[in-house]
Amino acid sequence: MSLKSKVTGLILAGGRGTRMGRVDKGLQPFRGSTLAAHVLDRLSPQAASVAINANRNLPQYQALAGTSPVLPDFLDGFAGPLAGLQIGLQFCPTELLLTAPCDSPFFPLDLAERLHAAMEAQGADMAMAVTMERDEQDAPYRQPHPVFSLIKASTLPQLEAYLDTGARRMEGFFKTLKVAEVLFDDSAAFSNINTLEELQHHERTAPAAPHDGSPAAHGAGTGDTDPPALPVAEAQRLICERIAPVEATETLPLLAALERVLAADIISPINVPAHDNSAMDGYALRGADLPGEGAREFKTIGTAYAGHPFTQAPQANECVRIMTGAPIPPGCDTVLPQELAAAIDGDQVTIAANAIRAGANLRRAGEDLQAGGIAIAAGKRIRPADMGLIASLGIGEVRVRRKLKVAFFSTGDELRSLGDKLDEGCVYDSNRYTLFGMLTRLGCEVIDMGVIKDDPQALQAALRAAAQQADAIITSGGVSEGAADYTRDIMALLGDVAFWKLAMRPGRPLAFGKVQAEQDSAWLFGLPGNPVAVMVSFYMFARPALLRMMGTQCQQQTTQARAAEAIRKRPGRTEYQRGILSTGNDGTPQVRLTGAQGSGILRSMSEANCIVVLHHDQANVAAGQMVDVMLFDGLT
Repeated sequence: MSLKSKVTGLILAGGRGTRMGRVDKGLQPFRGSTLAAHVLDRLSPQAASVAINANRNLPQYQALAGTSPVLPDFLDGFAGPLAGLQIGLQFCPTELLLTAPCDSPFFPLDLAERLHAAMEAQGADMAMAVTMERDEQDAPYRQPHPVFSLIKASTLPQLEAYLDTGARRMEGFFKTLKVAEVLFDDSAAFSNINTLEELQHHERTAPAAPHDGSPAAHGAGTGDTDPPALPVAEAQRLICERIAPVEATETLPLLAALERVLAADIISPINVPAHDNSAMDGYALRGADLPGEGAREFKTIGTAYAGHPFTQAPQANECVRIMTGAPIPPGCDTVLPQELAAAIDGDQVTIAANAIRAGANLRRAGEDLQAGGIAIAAGKRIRPADMGLIASLGIGEVRVRRKLKVAFFSTGDELRSLGDKLDEGCVYDSNRYTLFGMLTRLGCEVIDMGVIKDDPQALQAALRAAAQQADAIITSGGVSEGAADYTRDIMALLGDVAFWKLAMRPGRPLAFGKVQAEQDSAWLFGLPGNPVAVMVSFYMFARPALLRMMGTQCQQQTTQARAAEAIRKRPGRTEYQRGILSTGNDGTPQVRLTGAQGSGILRSMSEANCIVVLHHDQANVAAGQMVDVMLFDGLT
């Protein structure tokens, strides 16, 4: 008996497919047919018959299946792949059931053969495909693909017993079976198409082929082209070239101007210091009276205090007791620090030869700042020291650039705001909270627009509304590979936006450009969706651009530290790893990584106090090698 006669194929099309935008994945057009039709073509040569597990659009699936059955879940509520497996095993008229998802049209045509060989060799109840992948540290690991499996129909009682417990996790059920894992070389063959953007990407990167079920008709999943990624420095340059400062200004009381950007130079109306004054507590005298050799006694004729000058000019061998900041008495040009006096006896002060030089310890009028000079240049963010300097000039109001208005929102059907019910398969939106914090720290007026669903009309409305009230828009999610195509048509209607693949990690996709809404416009920064990638992309691209819009400097400052451990790095991309900077035993700065560096591990940012910057052409870093680090202090 041939293997094919022992196998029934099952296409798993019973999920909600929310990432595809509330559409039925399996029925989406793909290379002259539909996704499910391509999967059917690849299953048919490997099985005696093929069934389809679907819970929506049953007539359309039935038209695709022909005389083959379309099987809705026995369990309610879109219970997942195990529900599809259950109904498939209940129907299965052969010894074995071969499963494949409706959104994976590239799997091997020898899948059943290779899985069956392993099952027989190991006496297993089930065999599944496995590929080798690499984690964020480029370390290899085995990735199982349980939806690509060959399973004995006789395992149905075990599955139903497991489902009766209320459990729905595939790995939990597999623990009740003897499972053989089969290693396949081609990871792309088992990739699935989750979004409309990915679907359009695969449409573009391979020619439409005749719908004949042959491998040439569908490709092996590895022939997709990958345009060269844009270096980080080039993307930063392109953004910087287009951004210009916002021109609007306002005048504020000095106490309200902290962290605001000066719109005009602060011109000093006075000399600073306003008069010659003493830099020390001591004795003011004429430098010509200092002894050339031996010692000489001086008579103290009075005392000068800050705010209470002594106006009598001393004569030969006379001095004036003086306090720090006090005006220098007439005729004096030197101050002897009191601790350098050889002796003090009442009003007699003895000074030894060479104790000081003439002209010492004086601060001349206008030495720090002359009247009419620039005290602080336009474009500087006002710090506490700047406030003190401005106040010292008698200036109570300053002209600053108005606050930058930045609207931001997250995109994704799976996102929930705090306080909302967390449905199955959903996650709480963290990106809006990190964006709120980063924008607030930057001194922006923030406009939180919440979560926008994966819907073109909703996205277009949100972008229009944001452009009407903000100078810049920051989004998270919706710009991953293929997702840019999802918004490309909308951007064509709303403005000029470029979508880039960047040679960096974390964070690869980025959208940048201008959104136009009637008479209003705003710069758009479309950031990735993973939490760490959002923060890193913000710091490397959005933050410098926003600072430039605010009219201030946007250079990113780095320092160097010694790597406390080896760091893996592939040349050809810039990597930003999260680190903890400390002082080594020898007193030099050293940095270690926070651990796992995945772009979804937000804890790695929370624990870090710096970013280790590994440049585009840099390779692996050995322990002890110097690396650039960007401190979070002042950045986050």
